[in-house]
Amino acid sequence: MSRTIKHLLIGGLIIMNIPTATTATENKLTIVNPQTLYDPSPNGYSTAVITPPGARVAYISGQGGQDSKGGLSPDFAVQVKQAYANLRAALEGIGAKPNQVAKITVFVVDHDMSKLGVLTSNVKEMFGDALPAQTLIPVPKLAIDPMLFEVEAVVVLD
Repeated sequence: MSRTIKHLLIGGLIIMNIPTATTATENKLTIVNPQTLYDPSPNGYSTAVITPPGARVAYISGQGGQDSKGGLSPDFAVQVKQAYANLRAALEGIGAKPNQVAKITVFVVDHDMSKLGVLTSNVKEMFGDALPAQTLIPVPKLAIDPMLFEVEAVVVLD
């Protein structure tokens, strides 16, 4: 390892040890919400998640709101609920649980503030207190026209 990378890693560890509003360890993931930042947990996510050294990581492709036959409800809330059910099934397929998810990215067609309640309740139902880091990206369109929501995940397997 180069000297520069060693310093970056050491510096990163020092930064992560600053006083925090909440720091929790969930299945080897360390969730960090620094006191100096807004606490995002009421909105269904964490500021940062530290993965353990040498962890094996899986990437789950975007899961939309399609049912097992590929059907999509025109209702946003129904699609979000189904997408999280699909994410749970994908996690089970790789032998993982929700508390092993370090990061999710959600894509929302025509996002507006009225959709946040649906998003927050579903993410809290899926992850409980082990809230992953999360990014919401508003988009004009997804892979197929009726899709209104998609969620992808980064998972720490061991």
